[in-house]
Amino acid sequence: MRAHPFSRFFLTGLSLILLTALAFQASRQETQQPEQAESSLLELLGITPSPESIDYLQDKTQFQLHTLITEQRHAKTWDLSERIQRNCADGLKMLFSVDEDISEKLEALSQEKESLEQAAEAVEEAILSGHKIYIYGCGATGRLAKQMESTFWRPFWKKVKGNGKIWAKLLSLLGDNIENRLIGEMTGGDRALISSLEGFEDLQLIGYLQLEDRKVENGDVVICVTEGGETSSVIGAILAALDQWKNAITYDPAQSRKKLYFIYNNPDEILLPFDRSRAVLEEPGITKINLSTGPQAITGSTRMQATTIETYVIGNILQTALDRILRKHLSSKDMEKLGFITEMRLKFKLLEFSKVLKQVQSAIDATAKFTELEAQTYQNGRFSTYFAQDGLITVFIDSTERSPTFRLFPLDTVKVEQRKCWIQVWTPAANLQDAWQAFLGRPFRGLAPSLYKAPFEEKIEDPYLKRAALDSLKNAGDDQQLLYDFSFADFNLKNRAPKPGDLGVVVCIQPEVDSLRKKNSDFRKFIDLFSGSKANLALILVTDKGPEEVIKLAHKIPGYDFMGKDALVAVPLKSQNDPLGINQQIALKILLNAHSTAVMARLGKVIGNTMTNVSPSNLKLIGRATYLIQSHVNDTLSRPQWVKLYGNREPISYDEANAVLFDAIRFLKDKTEEAGQTAEVAFSIIRVLESLRLKRNFSNAETLNIVKTTGLSQYLGQVTSESK
Repeated sequence: MRAHPFSRFFLTGLSLILLTALAFQASRQETQQPEQAESSLLELLGITPSPESIDYLQDKTQFQLHTLITEQRHAKTWDLSERIQRNCADGLKMLFSVDEDISEKLEALSQEKESLEQAAEAVEEAILSGHKIYIYGCGATGRLAKQMESTFWRPFWKKVKGNGKIWAKLLSLLGDNIENRLIGEMTGGDRALISSLEGFEDLQLIGYLQLEDRKVENGDVVICVTEGGETSSVIGAILAALDQWKNAITYDPAQSRKKLYFIYNNPDEILLPFDRSRAVLEEPGITKINLSTGPQAITGSTRMQATTIETYVIGNILQTALDRILRKHLSSKDMEKLGFITEMRLKFKLLEFSKVLKQVQSAIDATAKFTELEAQTYQNGRFSTYFAQDGLITVFIDSTERSPTFRLFPLDTVKVEQRKCWIQVWTPAANLQDAWQAFLGRPFRGLAPSLYKAPFEEKIEDPYLKRAALDSLKNAGDDQQLLYDFSFADFNLKNRAPKPGDLGVVVCIQPEVDSLRKKNSDFRKFIDLFSGSKANLALILVTDKGPEEVIKLAHKIPGYDFMGKDALVAVPLKSQNDPLGINQQIALKILLNAHSTAVMARLGKVIGNTMTNVSPSNLKLIGRATYLIQSHVNDTLSRPQWVKLYGNREPISYDEANAVLFDAIRFLKDKTEEAGQTAEVAFSIIRVLESLRLKRNFSNAETLNIVKTTGLSQYLGQVTSESK
């Protein structure tokens, strides 16, 4: 029996998911057996599978990850794209409802929290013994690692050191460089914050090299985070740390387990068939923490629920460890000054998430107005600028992750004369370098070619990965920081200033909200600039103020019309007993993730709840793109309307979809005007369906015309219409 990949019957339970995966594999084999079925489609399209496609299908089976739970469609958001077009608030409600899966998982973890308590104890011991805490991730989890360092850790110690009396009590205990002892690192270094670097994610080698580069040593706490549980670079990092233990004179797995942590979001049973995942999951010297919550709100978009729960859990592990240390050496008054009101208990901190989520959900109607405003901005050909300080990294992460997820222009460099990227982010800073310092809390950290080039050349056997990695290394050094300026200063005021119809978004986290009252604050200057330029405005406030007080505050801001064209989103959230500001940042993350996803769905860049504009920039994403092509084509072929109009057609195979994908990649790469902007998935789906419908080779040029003039969403709505 063939398991239709987009069946509207959502299967729950691990056994059913496994059966689905097995059925899919069997169906793939069935479609491959009669070679005539495969050749008929490819012959119709005039496609001979490229060497890259053949290599991927034959030698990269370990990166064909469509069986992962995080790659499945969530039942709650099945018809998101249609719903959000009809009613934006209803669409947002659907997106936020998936975050309730996190609440359920955290409630379960609060009852079985042994591994989390162990991790908190390990962090506590590392702080007291002078060891480092190394948090490593890739993509969304890499940005999580940066956030642990630059949003939570460094600002906290800056606050502690700012109180001379308190710091005097801690200096001899902790040492003067405590803020440098947590390292948040991502695959590709700081440059990868802007956008991914092709080839790096697929290499275990780079995880080894970066761990060595950051001088992580045996005895340091290493926390490696991967949403899927299969990211090669992250697995490379945790295995490199394990090797340090195994290379010691004596090795005891029980000891390394206390220091090494692998955090992931898919069931073990689904991951064990993948060799690299199994190498970690079956390793007794590593502690595994499974945070799987199920499918994502948008299929495969692990920047959402997967990274949210990881951020919340790791942040509270750090916060719990700090409370345990400081409470032994500071008075209750000192603790209160630092934000510790009552003793931290990890169990209860985990349960606070549901309260945070409810507060975000309380702002759905206001968020809907904001979403509609930003979507309309882009529809009108205008741009948005976000302005943040304490919330800078959370805002920046959400904005940069839109590019690969929804196929937008990447962040503009200073060399770009006219804006292409729809969104930019500013922060109070005098210049480019100061902005990076404000962002990271330390100098920019790239990858030095002298440390990476030779190992890449000598140890990467796969020619495609070697070429991609060496090319990306050229764009990963310290010099990359000079290409990006997000300061609220001369360059941007001159070259990226707002124009009529643009959108300015102010993001304030308590106590920054109070600065909106001050005429000379940076926030007010930003508002004045945009209102004076006839641009629209939105205020996003995570605040402990009540609704009436927020409205009264908004009324006092000249040029701001939240009752009319502008937007005001206030998330009422008390900041008590949250010294690292985790709850505030998580609330902002949840809100922005849902908002930016909804904006893209309003613009037709989401079909159902699938990201059909995804960029196939690494092996995992090539697999996702292939699966999306196969699934959407077969979903259309199975519709009664298609059968009535064009007859029965055998479902296309995974291999056929992959060959078409690589042909689209080649064609669009050669089209300079379209390079990087036209979604290969949408392109491939339209070309296959039109060729099957017309029973002829529908050319690449003809396909491109439909993509540009109609778009996939409208095309799929029309292709089975009687009037087509």
